[in-house]
This record gives sequence, C-alpha cells and structure tokens, in this order.
Amino acid sequence: MSEQDVRGVTVGVLGGTGPQGKGLAYRWARAGLKVVIGSRDAARAESAAAELAELSGGAVSGADNAACATAADLVLVAVPWEAHEPTLTALREQLAGKIVIDCVNPLGFDKQGPFALDVAEGSAAQQAEGLLPDSRVTAAFHHVSAVLLADPEVSTVDTDVLVLGDDREATDLVRALADTIPGMRGIFGGRLRNAGQVEALTANLIAVNRRHKTHAGVRITGV
Repeated sequence: MSEQDVRGVTVGVLGGTGPQGKGLAYRWARAGLKVVIGSRDAARAESAAAELAELSGGAVSGADNAACATAADLVLVAVPWEAHEPTLTALREQLAGKIVIDCVNPLGFDKQGPFALDVAEGSAAQQAEGLLPDSRVTAAFHHVSAVLLADPEVSTVDTDVLVLGDDREATDLVRALADTIPGMRGIFGGRLRNAGQVEALTANLIAVNRRHKTHAGVRITGV
C-alpha cells in the first residue's frame, strides 16, 4: 500500500494529549491527514486539537477516547503503560475491525536509569492483541523522539520506524503512514511476537540520549 493510499484515512490518537501522541498527531496533520485527538477528558482533547490545528494548518479535532476510536479508520495507542489495559478493554467494541497501532513502551525508571518491564503477554502489543480480538493490531513508532516531533522548526524527522504485525495489509498501511512524515521511513520489522525487544530498545535509546544530550533514532541499513 502506497503513501497515496493512506491519504484518505482518518487517524485517531488515543493519548493524543501526551507528548508522543500529540507529536505524531501534529506531524500527520501537517502532512495533510485528518486527525482526531482522543483523551479521557474530551475538553482537554479539544484544547489540544485546537492548538495543533493552528500550529499545523491541518484538520484536527478532539473527543473522548470512545468517540475518537469510533470516528477513526485506524488508531494509534499512545497512552501511558499503566493505562494500557483498562483503556483498550473499555474500547474493544469501538476498535473492532480497525487497524490499531500500539506504540506503548512498558518501561520502569530507577536511580540507574530506564529499564524494560516484564509483560506477561510478551509485549504491550501482544497484550493489545489479546484485549482486542476483533482488531488488526500492529506495533510501530516506539523510537520516535517526542521532542523532535513537536518542534515546528524541525522540518524532517530523520528516523526509521519498525512496523510489526501479522496482517500484511495492515503493516503496509502503517508503513505508508510513517512515510507521510518527511524524513521518516516505515520498515517491516517482523511478526507481532517480536514486538517485545522493539519496545525494550527504547530504554537503550533513552540512555543514549541522556549520555549524548541528543534525540537519537534508529536507521536500518541495506534496505
């Protein structure tokens, strides 16, 4: 599926008032996609949407999570890890039949820095797959810097996005969604069962960023 094919879809962002979700929503709106910001608090979502619409010049609206999931053709899950299970459990009906992109990183932090948390299902994405049996679950956008996404002065976001999933059409569409952001490239990264190490790698990138005072991304060579 090409970048052109994704242009007509409406992208919902659950957790769209947080740094990662809001940053991706801004970039997609700036690229000309229709975006719906979702939050537990509809007023907060509407406020964030108004801000992003003005900043991007794009079509951005806000709603509570259920209305966001209903309105969107495909949905990014960018909620905090502790809200992951209850949020998706509550939205099973609204997300049925839709492509769901999980970008949640289950991480802990202590005095030594970030570390990956153990997830019973193997990863956040696999937990989502279990909670959403009627959805087409993929995993992507784990390693994209929220700081770079949100900065209007940054014209290109220089990174590859690993896209994982068991549904070829769904992963192709998510790859195309990544490609709408200048500098970004979607790369198929394997089956959903391999999402755990992709989520965990975020802890390593945070450590790189702290040591080098940067916003590191991932590039895949030879492709």
